[in-house]
Amino acid sequence: MTGAPVAWAAASPVQPGRLRHLVMVLGDQLDEQASAFDGFDAELDAVWMAEVAEESTHVWSAKQRITLFLSAMRHFAVQLRERGWTVHYSRLDDSGNCGTLAGQLQAAITGLAPEALVMTAPGDWRVLQDLRGAAKAADKLLDIRDDRHFFSTVRDFAAHAQGRKQLRLEYWYRELRTTNGILMQGGKPEGGQWNFDADNRESFGAAGPGALPPRSFFAPDATTLEVMALVNRRFASHPGQLDSFGWPVTRAQALLALDAFIARRLPLFGQYEDAMWNGEAWLYHSHLSSSMNLKLLGAREVVDAAQAAYRAGQAPLAAVEGFVRQILGWREFVRGIYWTQMPDYARRNELDAQQALPDFYWTGQTDMACLRDALTQTLAHGYAHHIQRLMVTGLYALLLGVKPQAVHAWYLSVYVDAVEWVELPNVLGMSQFADGGLMASKPYAATGKYIQRMSNHCKGCRFDPAEAVGEKACPFTTLYWDFLMRHEARLAKNPRMALQVKNIARLSPEKRALILEKAQSHQSAVSPPVSP
Repeated sequence: MTGAPVAWAAASPVQPGRLRHLVMVLGDQLDEQASAFDGFDAELDAVWMAEVAEESTHVWSAKQRITLFLSAMRHFAVQLRERGWTVHYSRLDDSGNCGTLAGQLQAAITGLAPEALVMTAPGDWRVLQDLRGAAKAADKLLDIRDDRHFFSTVRDFAAHAQGRKQLRLEYWYRELRTTNGILMQGGKPEGGQWNFDADNRESFGAAGPGALPPRSFFAPDATTLEVMALVNRRFASHPGQLDSFGWPVTRAQALLALDAFIARRLPLFGQYEDAMWNGEAWLYHSHLSSSMNLKLLGAREVVDAAQAAYRAGQAPLAAVEGFVRQILGWREFVRGIYWTQMPDYARRNELDAQQALPDFYWTGQTDMACLRDALTQTLAHGYAHHIQRLMVTGLYALLLGVKPQAVHAWYLSVYVDAVEWVELPNVLGMSQFADGGLMASKPYAATGKYIQRMSNHCKGCRFDPAEAVGEKACPFTTLYWDFLMRHEARLAKNPRMALQVKNIARLSPEKRALILEKAQSHQSAVSPPVSP
């Protein structure tokens, strides 16, 4: 792969009017083995790809996210052309680019006159509807094929879900492990149990993480530098910075990142998967989700690599099972939730949360040390690990009562691995409990003491996680009690929340009043209610 900028005006061997299939490739479908390419004939078919402003502006996308998608797309187009395939590629800054996928596709259909359109199923409901609409308007057959990057199909999940009053990850995860023979021995789970959480999820302790393995960093080549300049110019007002951009933008780079994770970080991944430490962004996590969601890496090859490390004695079972659970478990589960529940799922707000997202989510400028660290890291790198997302940024929004659609838009905007099929259920369902328990069995509500236990953020912070009222009261702790009191009747019916709700009875009427006053004061200061 050359580092030179792409020559976009390459000649096309397939002539308009003789085109059989126009194969549509989206920015999160960068795989030469994708189902859309089954039966591809370079003499009869061509590829269509388009960069459009809409994909960066329907939410206020951060610069790292925009750069990753555009650079990876441009590198993939080069790969396909090097195979001798015709690629019709619209760049963001091309004259005449109308700014939408549907509009660019309509123009391509008019100019190229394909007999039919082919694509792998997209990861975004909105995109699917837009492209279906464009195909229908042009009276073109649209062949949508299964995405083979997953262990299961949406049909498989729908069959699993049929007749169940509740959908729970654990049952789906066990079913997929059994069906696919992942970490299984003689029909039973490896090590005699399905879950090794008791052996995982430790904190670093007072001594901290010590020497950490380095992040896999890929210096931007000429194509990426060209994209970075475009993003800084075209999206100057968008959040984040590009100084640290080093994400994999090709399959070759993604494979190197996978190898580095397996060798350097997987052995301690499980033990420290929930730990946080001030100023340390990368820790023992894989940093592979963006490559997987762009389809530079396949879920099977990632799981196989982790399983092989266990078989070879290079990583403990607890670490490997914890990692596999995130891919074979959560990743497959949230995809099933998304595609079986959309489009109504995106509008759910079971707890009637109506506060606005605080402005400091876009700047990181807050006195709360844990939030400041997670937010500034997110804006700098487009990345935060799952506990920072669930139990810092997500927990605060849940307790504050932020409207879940605003929380969803923020996560979709700022993280490089955010594609709606995976981001939306994780945020609305798991983080904000906006689906009322369809996805998660309880709200992930906690005081600041959880963050104190799992990090060093509280040391030196002006707030005390043990205090709910007073000058040093931790907003997480204040808002936790306020959250329980606001939703006491609802949460009392949840078996997993019953003990937490019972603790409200220990509060005197005077303490309740003080907590309510403190919570309302904090809410007013950081987040006025959303106008109806």
